[in-house]
Amino acid sequence: MTRIRTLAALLTFALLLPILAACGGGAATAPTTAPAAPATEAPAPTAPPAPTAAPTAAPAPTTAPTAAPAPTAGAGAALTLPEIDPATVTGNIIIAGSSTVFPLTERMAELFKEDGYTGQITIDSIGTGAGFERFCTAAETDISNASRPINDKEKAACEASGRPAIEFRVGTDALAIVVSARNDFVEDLTEAQIADIFSGKAKTWNEVDPSFPNQPIQLFSPGTDSGTFDYFVEHFFEKDPAPLLGANPQLSEDDNVLVAGIEASPYAIGYFGYAYYQENRNRLRILKVEGVEATEENVENGTYSVARPLFIYSAANIMAEKPQVAAFINFYLTNVNDEIRDVGYFPASVEALNEAKQNWLDAQSR
Repeated sequence: MTRIRTLAALLTFALLLPILAACGGGAATAPTTAPAAPATEAPAPTAPPAPTAAPTAAPAPTTAPTAAPAPTAGAGAALTLPEIDPATVTGNIIIAGSSTVFPLTERMAELFKEDGYTGQITIDSIGTGAGFERFCTAAETDISNASRPINDKEKAACEASGRPAIEFRVGTDALAIVVSARNDFVEDLTEAQIADIFSGKAKTWNEVDPSFPNQPIQLFSPGTDSGTFDYFVEHFFEKDPAPLLGANPQLSEDDNVLVAGIEASPYAIGYFGYAYYQENRNRLRILKVEGVEATEENVENGTYSVARPLFIYSAANIMAEKPQVAAFINFYLTNVNDEIRDVGYFPASVEALNEAKQNWLDAQSR
């Protein structure tokens, strides 16, 4: 019986063994199915690439710096030229032209030397017209000072000599109509009165105004090679010099000669660049024109009517053959507004100076 029970038990166990194995196998496969769930959820981490598209779009703002240079060329921001070290500049520079621009160019040359330039800068004050003659026709100078724009005849002469002129605006001058400090009767003149005086229509002061003395008017004027003479004739006599020359003024290309002559007589009157008045303001008096004083504000806003631009000229091939000329013009344009008021003139607008700087940059690429 015992053997029968044993056999029965073994038989029962044998029958139950597959069932137990099946149950045990189900428990073992559960872990193998668990990784499947992460596999199906794995795409969730791949969804973040949507945020990575934002950095890809971010480069769009980097185009702003590319557009930024536009304001520096004319919306009130000053254009910057490449920095130069005058101490590394060698070679001499020859300049001639306007007596009006002479003091400004002289100041810039002095500063260029103070900053280390060891070459020689020669500057002759011979008048704008004579300066263009030496620059364009004789081809003797590297830079031409000018108190008026170059005219068509002078441009043609420059081109014929293989040095097409490039214009650089450097400032603004208020033309000073002046009398001696000893003159105590005139403070203000209209443009019509100035024209009558310098054309000889009014030969005595009381013919200008009955309250003025009955004394002959003594006239002083820059010479005919002067850009100041040209400007005065253009402004008051529609470019015809005959009325002024017919009045027989004392002419001189040297403004210091004019200063001395005007100072000597209370009945003298003359004109020249504002810097020469400022340099001699204890000896002379400047007159209002149409009731307006020659101040920086009035020159800038145009209410002082007798004002004109100031220039220097050179050529791209000169600047290429003589790097010292390009370096000096760069220095001039970069620093002129820091000095011009002290010399006695008024700054050019940011836009005008930017145009001059752009002309310099363009010349370097020719």
